[in-house]
Amino acid sequence: MKTTLNALAEPNRLQIVELLRDGPLTVGEIADRLSLKQPQVSKHLRVLSNAELVEVNAISNRRIYKLKAKPFIELDSWLESYRHIWEERFDLLDDYLQDLQRKDVKHDDK
Repeated sequence: MKTTLNALAEPNRLQIVELLRDGPLTVGEIADRLSLKQPQVSKHLRVLSNAELVEVNAISNRRIYKLKAKPFIELDSWLESYRHIWEERFDLLDDYLQDLQRKDVKHDDK
């Protein structure tokens, strides 16, 4: 998990992941879309590959990258453990706001 989060913490790598969410791309396509130089993109893809977030398929002299599902499923599972806390707090906030609204309506009726 720490490796995944560290890899995604860098803005260019996060943008690469966002691009790959729509489907596989070559290094050149990623470089063009992000207005980065190809060596920069290759460096970021190497980090993402080492973190096992992407996989590469070599076809002739082209390298086509795509996302791997497993680390994102693991990340979602980890986040799920926090969702109940957020939902509980939002429920408490909603209750509080409804109480305020009821008090305001009673105050206006007087």
